[in-house]
Amino acid sequence: MTLQIVKHRNKFFIFSVTLIILSCLSLAVWGLKLGIDFTGGSLMEVNLTGASKVSAQELTDKIQTRLPDIGEARVQPTADGFILRTKHLSEDDHQKILTTLKDIHIQGPVADNIILDEKRFESVGPMIGEELKNKSIWAITLASLAIILYIAWSFRKVSKPVASWKYGVGAVIALIHDLVIVTGFFSVLGHFIGYEIDLLFVSALLTILGFSVHDTIVVYDRTRENLIRARGNTFEETVNKAVNETMRRSVNTSLTVFMVLLALYILGGDSTQNFVLALLIGVVFGTYSSIFVASTLLVVWHKIGKK
Repeated sequence: MTLQIVKHRNKFFIFSVTLIILSCLSLAVWGLKLGIDFTGGSLMEVNLTGASKVSAQELTDKIQTRLPDIGEARVQPTADGFILRTKHLSEDDHQKILTTLKDIHIQGPVADNIILDEKRFESVGPMIGEELKNKSIWAITLASLAIILYIAWSFRKVSKPVASWKYGVGAVIALIHDLVIVTGFFSVLGHFIGYEIDLLFVSALLTILGFSVHDTIVVYDRTRENLIRARGNTFEETVNKAVNETMRRSVNTSLTVFMVLLALYILGGDSTQNFVLALLIGVVFGTYSSIFVASTLLVVWHKIGKK
């Protein structure tokens, strides 16, 4: 059975445009909750063994009461302890916080069995954070331009009925579609749940770029083959046939990746959860855009060119 995907392209465009508009509104109103990689600051992840539970708010209040000079401190509970975020700390302030954390928990009823283990400490200055933010934007922009040039060169022998460079632009439009929606999701999650973005999030976006364009090129390549072999079909029929022929492969590949990422999200550590979540969302919409957006854009351009 052949699915008439290209024929119903307007429905998919409406769905995609709606998600993009909602994502842009969220970014405009709420923005993104930036982590210390971009804003500057310090992050400590501490595991506790044998300590009685102290609520995040109680721990925050005690730290700021005993160490008022460090400014605002935010505590995020984890399975085995907590993550503490503050302004940029000197090594002296870092040691003071560790001493204070030990003192707070040693006052509990099982003080003799308490083990406080610092799993990681990261500190980024404000100037470095701004530089990382600019470099991240440049990395995504340059990767997108490189994709356009590569696809235009790869499809240089397919100039009819759609110019080769339009394949590259179509792929990048699909990429932008994926990145905007993923970023919009994290804007909502940041506003309501407090999810922060960091350099791992940027790494996830670059990974999504590669995954999405890979799926898109598979569909485009089959379109190129069908244009050579099936000269009697219209361009719309050729593209629709290519999408149907590659859909099962794309969905099965994405489903396999999705299941692995889902297991990693559930069983992995707190430090990688945001990274994996971004990949989960990106895999879903990357597969969707390759099938329902990138390929159908070629047909739209073809029809506009004929008019």
